[in-house]
Amino acid sequence: MKTTPLLALLGAAILFSGCAQYATVRERRCVFHPSLSRSTATANADTCIARGEKRPVGEPLQALGDYLSAAQIAAQRLAKDPRDASAREAYNFALSRVFTIIKKSKLDPWNQPLAVPSENGGFILTHAPFKEKVRNPALYDFTPADQFDINGTYVKERTVKKGLGAPLVAVGKELRADAEQTFTLDRTYYGITAIARFEGKRVEIKFEDPLAAEMTTFEDHTYPLAADFTVPLAVMLAQENPKRLELARALRPEAYAKTAHIVRLQPYDPNKTVVIFVHGLIDSPATWTPMLNNLRGDAEIRRNFQFWFYSYPSGYPYPYSASIMRQQLDAIEKRYPLRKPIVVIGHSMGSLVTRLMVTDAGDQIWMQLFHSPPDAVPLRQHTKKLLEDSLIFNHRPEVGRVVFISAPHRGSAMASNWFGRLASSLIHTPSTLLRVADDLKNVATLNLGGVKMNHIPNSVDTLSPKNRFVVAVNQLPITPGIPYHSIMGDRGRGDTPNSSDGVVPYWSSHMDGAASELIVPSSHPAHQNPQAIADVKHILLLHAHVSDAGSTKPPKRPKKS
Repeated sequence: MKTTPLLALLGAAILFSGCAQYATVRERRCVFHPSLSRSTATANADTCIARGEKRPVGEPLQALGDYLSAAQIAAQRLAKDPRDASAREAYNFALSRVFTIIKKSKLDPWNQPLAVPSENGGFILTHAPFKEKVRNPALYDFTPADQFDINGTYVKERTVKKGLGAPLVAVGKELRADAEQTFTLDRTYYGITAIARFEGKRVEIKFEDPLAAEMTTFEDHTYPLAADFTVPLAVMLAQENPKRLELARALRPEAYAKTAHIVRLQPYDPNKTVVIFVHGLIDSPATWTPMLNNLRGDAEIRRNFQFWFYSYPSGYPYPYSASIMRQQLDAIEKRYPLRKPIVVIGHSMGSLVTRLMVTDAGDQIWMQLFHSPPDAVPLRQHTKKLLEDSLIFNHRPEVGRVVFISAPHRGSAMASNWFGRLASSLIHTPSTLLRVADDLKNVATLNLGGVKMNHIPNSVDTLSPKNRFVVAVNQLPITPGIPYHSIMGDRGRGDTPNSSDGVVPYWSSHMDGAASELIVPSSHPAHQNPQAIADVKHILLLHAHVSDAGSTKPPKRPKKS
């Protein structure tokens, strides 16, 4: 009876936390508003755009012809004067509306050329050939990024790059059958930029990746490639709604076992350093959206880094989650050999998973618990394999730097108080771990320091300062030669070293020997704090400088605001 009010309180917290949406998107009709200073040629493009805007719904091909005519006129103007901003403006708008009509009217210029009528004889609309079937444009729905109004807790700022082309959101029409093997999302959401090139009446659409190319060549001139880095993320969050699974994956981790994987957010580029984000308890990769959105706005970051994430059911004990991550890294190495040392960035419990990637434990933790090597411990093969993977490990050779944010290295008192005990009791232990607990009851050499083995510790239990694994790991140093950085919040109170982010105290987050430590005026989600994001950017640029012998001098650390 005593827990009923607490359960009600927890339920209310869950209910109210679900009100705010990570991202909302709304499509609207775009209307062209040309600037005042325009050449005669560009004014002719404006006329074609105006004609297309007035076309009735029943004349999609005619409207398509109007917009292609506008884009062609603007292209001809740019060939003469590449600095004509009004011509670029008309070109981008007209090309974006081409994709509006293609999607709305379900036209298909991808499987075969499309004949488009116009005032001047018509066009043949087609696309540049693709070498990879997966990049066939017929597999995607394209929506111009400028049609979206976006909002939400994670997309408050829109990161765009001015230039030439029509920024689009490409959404896969079907789920990817090879998602697990290729470490991709089940459905593709990606920002791409379209360029239309005219050869007489033949119009060839080429899709360019703004995360792979900064510039584009058009009419014998070079332009920055236009991009919108925020809208594709917002569309993905709005359509997939990862928030709905965050609590479920914590309370019933076994039901979501297949969601434990590393996922690429962009095509693999062996010349760019991989950054892997690792989320925390009752969270998902969506939590990194503000940081990712900001980082992608920096050209040097885009040029040097590619962003992936490790997602996992956060109800698992974190040593087990770390063992799955190591298995994923092994699989990645076989398919996508990593040429450069990667960077791993963890938040909260994700920092603990990250720490195990840069720690040489060997069999020390195993021996502390069992006092005998694995071969001498009488356990069923499945149990022994799971425990060996979780307790016997060394640092990952591909990891070259890590960043800990709001990290409860030495645990959090909240995991041991009434709230922590309640949260722990609500987590359904996976059947595979229940079998492990049953097996361990019969091991005479097991040393739990007087603690009775009633169940395998779950994620909340492994955040307790008294947890034997937590204590054991903190007796081990981080592998020499791998720099690590710490970022933590003090809620703006300026009371470090007696500070706390409201969940994790400074004494738990602080790590002697860190290459840098930054205290930001934030609560526990410090990874979304602007100062923390600026510091991560600085750390990444520092990593790029160290990795690249051709760099000139290290970047300056951002000043505190």
